[in-house]
Amino acid sequence: MENDVSDDSFENDVIKKSGSIPVMVDFWAPWCGPCMMLKPVLEKLAGEFDGKVVLAKVNVDANKKYATEFGVMSIPAVKLFKNGKVVDEFNGAQPEDMIRTWLNKML
Repeated sequence: MENDVSDDSFENDVIKKSGSIPVMVDFWAPWCGPCMMLKPVLEKLAGEFDGKVVLAKVNVDANKKYATEFGVMSIPAVKLFKNGKVVDEFNGAQPEDMIRTWLNKML
């Protein structure tokens, strides 16, 4: 499961939702080449982990508030939220196997 999240919906779609299921947040932008490479990998893994994690995508060009609040300095930046807090994160386009291992460890 995945969804596009805005500054207006972040509180509900990420912070509150992460109280019941971990939320993997992908901070990205349409002009970012590595973001475009990472996107299908995250979508595939979100499908594999369906029911265990939710993928939320935040376009940092259109939604700067939470990118700033959570210290996103470079993109892609992926942060895993549980109970409203960031429990782990990685930056840059990573290989699918690394992300799968990371998710298995975190879930």
